[in-house]
Amino acid sequence: VQLQASGGGLVQAGGSLKLSCAASGGTRSSYAMGWFRQTPGKEREFVAAINWSGGVTYYSGPVKGRFTISRDSAENTIYLQMNSLKPEETAVYYCAASPGVTASSRVWDYDSWGQGTQVTVSS
Repeated sequence: VQLQASGGGLVQAGGSLKLSCAASGGTRSSYAMGWFRQTPGKEREFVAAINWSGGVTYYSGPVKGRFTISRDSAENTIYLQMNSLKPEETAVYYCAASPGVTASSRVWDYDSWGQGTQVTVSS
């Protein structure tokens, strides 16, 4: 599966951004997907995940209540709506696809990664 992330940019603290990740190719008919983020010198951090049907979502503690993950299966696209952004959430955001159908927070459960999109939150 090839993944193309987009939607990053510069936003002021308290603002919103919506990321998109379009999937193409591959032979899978259904798979879980997720969003992670990473800053220089740090490990990739789980943000949110969604199961194959979109009926189950999973969030990290810091973003719960502010971020929303969703998917449009017809378009093979997932989204991450990010509200009330904080400067410490400045990072490269990556989308990922899993060979399984269950939403997961673990990096090693995903085998396809997008190129990342930069999100910068100014104070």
